[in-house]
Amino acid sequence: MNLELNVVVQEPAWRAAVKDVESLVADAVIAARAVMGDASDSPLSVVLADDARIKELNIAYRGKKEATNVLAFPARQGPEPELGDVILALETVVKEAESSGLPLRDRVAHMVVHGYLHLAGYDHQSEKEADVMENLERQALARLGVADPYADDGVAVDV
Repeated sequence: MNLELNVVVQEPAWRAAVKDVESLVADAVIAARAVMGDASDSPLSVVLADDARIKELNIAYRGKKEATNVLAFPARQGPEPELGDVILALETVVKEAESSGLPLRDRVAHMVVHGYLHLAGYDHQSEKEADVMENLERQALARLGVADPYADDGVAVDV
């Protein structure tokens, strides 16, 4: 399985918050691709940003005036196939991990998998879509040794 992954650490505090964050991101993407049977070599970028940057993007592209945990932007169609960008907000992801009692690494892995699935065309607008997407997330996260994020004590994904 070829993987052209570009991890961009825009907010340096990510490196202090999550040891080997680039490796964690790569492992989460690989797990998501594996459960989907995705062997494409479409490039993907994961941007580790802060809440201020996510808020700017959320306002510009979704009309929402607050930060969120993860955003996914599919690539525009062009001659070179590209999957797109997944962008995580440090402060929001940390706050969600703390409020739910989850390890930060597990929450980060979940948000990367969640964003990747959005780029792959999955959504959670209906209950049926959410069931499919959540099942894929559970499978990918299980490959990483991460507990079911949708168990009764988990935190909802706000994307």
